[in-house]
Amino acid sequence: MTPIDCDVMVAGGGMAGTVAALAAARQGATTLLFERHGFLGGAATAGAVGQFVGWETRAGRRAVGGIAAEIVARLEAMGGSSGHGHFIMSTGHRMDRVEYDTEVLKVVLDTMCAEAGVRVLFHCQLAEVARRGRVVSSARLLTKGGLLEVRPRVAVDASGDLDLMARAGAPFLGLDEGETLQPATMMFRMGPIDFRAFDGMDAATKAAIAARGVAAGTLPRAALHCSRVPGSDDGWFNVTRVAIDAADPFALSEGEREGRRQALAAARFITAEVPGCRDARLVSFAPQLGIRETRRIAGLYTLTGADLRRSAEFPDTVALGAYPIDVHHATGAAITFEELGPDTAYALPYRIALPQGLDNALVAGRGLSATHEAHGAIRVMPTAMAMSHAVGIAAALVAAGNLPAPAIDPATLRERLRAGGAML
Repeated sequence: MTPIDCDVMVAGGGMAGTVAALAAARQGATTLLFERHGFLGGAATAGAVGQFVGWETRAGRRAVGGIAAEIVARLEAMGGSSGHGHFIMSTGHRMDRVEYDTEVLKVVLDTMCAEAGVRVLFHCQLAEVARRGRVVSSARLLTKGGLLEVRPRVAVDASGDLDLMARAGAPFLGLDEGETLQPATMMFRMGPIDFRAFDGMDAATKAAIAARGVAAGTLPRAALHCSRVPGSDDGWFNVTRVAIDAADPFALSEGEREGRRQALAAARFITAEVPGCRDARLVSFAPQLGIRETRRIAGLYTLTGADLRRSAEFPDTVALGAYPIDVHHATGAAITFEELGPDTAYALPYRIALPQGLDNALVAGRGLSATHEAHGAIRVMPTAMAMSHAVGIAAALVAAGNLPAPAIDPATLRERLRAGGAML
């Protein structure tokens, strides 16, 4: 097949990759986005998370806007979301969220990419990466038509597992003593649910029921976390826990099987024991496991939990986050959930998207350069979309100026972000 040249190539069409591609294309860059599924959205659609959380501080100050906010507005306009709301977590904390219909979201993302001129390639996986010194020179993609060579001026890895960076030989951060990769989750849909009864449970009642499920071995997590499918009486449940390294193909395959086993057992427990769920039946499993953590790039700066707690300021801040530090553990049924200050929004610097040793590559999504602890906060999709908005604009600037990615002027990047509605 004839090689394809482009300004920006984005690996992975999850929420991060899609936003990065949209941002790059809107800056005039010829942009190719490739995705292994037949639709965009990643964890939001294939993982069926069913909600976006972490838009605002506890005091209600919004921290994420820009393209992420546009997506929510499109969802509302198409009847795929009722917009911003709140819920009480199993930990007793009040959290903001946007519930959405996964199927409508797919169409929203399709439409926005078509409007921006993003060239989207579905059913496509990364095979090989060629590197010359500090430059990613080409990538070979496995498609239905065979191997396709792409020669990008700039490569953005939004694959979640950072497969492109791994094949390019980029360095990664490790885990410290006592840390383990956060486990994955198999989301599952149940209905019909009487949400008046379900939402009417207080935190103590939910905790007691969840504890019975854990003791019986039918709930892997001490939680009854559910997001409603807009316009229906169905909900997506987030209660399973699969401890794997999802970058290992055999572990991932076994994890998918284990996730479905856990989900079926949990669904039966929920029908039998949870108020409002007596008539509910398992409707579907998510198409794939939802992966919280695999590789994290070693960037030009590594964001830490201390940075988040003290609201550290950076000269190259390009996004804000407000979600708490939320670390799921590979063993046991609990999580570490640390809320920050009542009106704390923390800064994300451009440098955490820049891999060491590469001049024409950037990272978007959950693989940013952050410690395991900080990753537990910035991995959520609104924060990932905010950062990816910046990454996409930066990629377009790198391609247009024929500059190394670290040479981009943060002031120029911030100016263009503000023009696109981003919050800084």
